[in-house]
Amino acid sequence: MAFLRSVVHMLWMLVTVIPWGIIMVTASVRVRGKPLWWMAVRWLGWAIGGARVILGIQTRITGWENLPQGDTAPAILLVKHQSTFETFLMPTLMPHPLAYVFKKELIYVPFFGWAMARLDMIHIDRSLRAKAFNKVVAQGKLLLAQGIWIIMFPEGTRIPRGQKGVYKTGGTRLAVETGAPVIPIAVTSAKCWPRKAFLKTPGVVDVSIGKPIPSAGRQPEELMREVEAWIEAEMRRLDPEAYRD
Repeated sequence: MAFLRSVVHMLWMLVTVIPWGIIMVTASVRVRGKPLWWMAVRWLGWAIGGARVILGIQTRITGWENLPQGDTAPAILLVKHQSTFETFLMPTLMPHPLAYVFKKELIYVPFFGWAMARLDMIHIDRSLRAKAFNKVVAQGKLLLAQGIWIIMFPEGTRIPRGQKGVYKTGGTRLAVETGAPVIPIAVTSAKCWPRKAFLKTPGVVDVSIGKPIPSAGRQPEELMREVEAWIEAEMRRLDPEAYRD
């Protein structure tokens, strides 16, 4: 049954992403900014809705009250990364448009990548290192001033359930440079949608939103250690079966 559900959901995303990508690219000729973003979120909602109906994956959110209030309140979201699920889910939850920081190669993915390229995102060439981070800071400041939140996965890649990756300081460096608070977020997506796995299983994915952590006067390394400590402790609380060791 899990295999059949996974096949149907994959077909659902494939069938819907092609017209969506075409519509996004066509609409971007006249529509830009936040209106185009909310058009993009519609397809992500279809993907998450499909996961709920077809795969039986439910979400349980705690910590709504920790999100900054106000149309232009800045925030940098630092999220635990276990699967593609949270990549699709976060824009459907947040009250602000999000700008992902991602490698530029993704914009060449047919339909999905083409649509992403039309949005206010920060795509970088990782081989450039210092220049890439300068681009993140410059674009990040402009986007935060418009009320667009920056989202990053500090571990850099999807991490297997029950494991911890290396937390890189790019997100906290950006926070210190811009003065925006950091919002740590724990996600247990691998319980239902493991990294690089075709088979998905029914269940509940917990999303826990932590309290904003001010960045003023902080060092990026020390700030990231606080983020890491909160996220990893929260992961153990939310998914104790995965951390029995």
